[in-house]
Amino acid sequence: QLQASGGGLVQAGGSLRLSCAASGSIFSLNVLGWYRQTPGKQRELVAAITSGGTTNYADSVKGRFTISRDNVENTVYLQMNSLKPEDTAVYYCNTGSLSGSYVYGSWGQGTQVTVSS
Repeated sequence: QLQASGGGLVQAGGSLRLSCAASGSIFSLNVLGWYRQTPGKQRELVAAITSGGTTNYADSVKGRFTISRDNVENTVYLQMNSLKPEDTAVYYCNTGSLSGSYVYGSWGQGTQVTVSS
């Protein structure tokens, strides 16, 4: 199970950095992704990164969010800049496909991101 952290309350235009630590066996072989969910909506892929560094972003976050991974610390990050109220959601990390079509791990608690206008 992967546990996301780093969420909080921020004003529109602000930034947050989310972190997700994983065991070495999960981290080294898999695509890691950040997902988000708001009440009444399906969980959606925000960004994903392969072990080699190839990335995929949802159109709504391109140019504002950056996913990265630290292969020594077995941690994946999501740097979120120019945040908008519509980015408000619970954010999760998980293993899955680069496209977001498949998720392989169980869902952790997630971390709440709230962007005020």
